[in-house]
Formats: sequence, structure tokens, C-alpha cells
Amino acid sequence: MSADPIRLTQGRTVPEWALVESFIQSSGPGGQNVNKVATAVQLRLLAQASGVFTDAELRRLFKLAGSRATKAGEIVIEASRHRARERNRLDARERLASLIDRALAPPPPPRKKTRPTRGSVERRLKAKSARGTVKKLRGPVKGED
Repeated sequence: MSADPIRLTQGRTVPEWALVESFIQSSGPGGQNVNKVATAVQLRLLAQASGVFTDAELRRLFKLAGSRATKAGEIVIEASRHRARERNRLDARERLASLIDRALAPPPPPRKKTRPTRGSVERRLKAKSARGTVKKLRGPVKGED
């Protein structure tokens, strides 16, 4: 049903048997051709069954996939941007590879907590009181009739 395995940037490969493609009718460009030919692609990755990912990687993958993840442990990508079936197939595979690469990327380092300097705190408070004074001086002028 599917062609080649997906190669990832980390040197890993998603096996061919873990990918299931089905072709459905598209609602995108194509004129009357849309009603006759199934050009849209629905690409399913059997993520849990593939055995390629660790539990932590699976959690990140499903979190990034959002509504594209199913309860059965699959990720469904639909591609119908192009008029040709083959271009939609390549688009779906590229989008899936991009999603997997983002999930497998190492998390950013934790943020180091820092404290503002005493000078910056004093400058902030001084500017705050100056703004308060300006606002206090606004308003109706008293004493003129």
C-alpha cells in the first residue's frame, strides 16, 4: 500500500509496514476532476505498534500531533493541497517526517532563574511614581468659572 520508509534526521527510519496510505476524494483544487478521482491522501502512522519510539518520545509525538492522534495509537495526516495524487503523497510524508523530527528533538535547556538588579528595580519604581504623578495632575481645572 505504501512505498518507501520515512527517514528521519536522527538517523532512524520509520518502517514501511508502520505506514498505511489510503486515497480519498479531495475538496481542494481540480475542478470537475475532484468529483471523479481520489487524489487526497490519508497517511496513518502506527506509532505505538512500530516500536521505533520510546515511551517519552511517544508522549511528545502525541502531544504535538494534537487532534491528529487517535486513541488507537495512530497519527493521521491528511494531504489535499495539490491536484496530483503523487504530490499529495509526498506532502503527507514530508509533514509526518517534520512532526516526528520535532517530537524527537531534545527539549530546550531549563530556564535559569535570575533576579533583577537593585538599580533596575529602583529605576522601575521611580518611573512608576513619575507616571502616577503625571496621571494625578490630569483632570478638570479647578477654580475657573
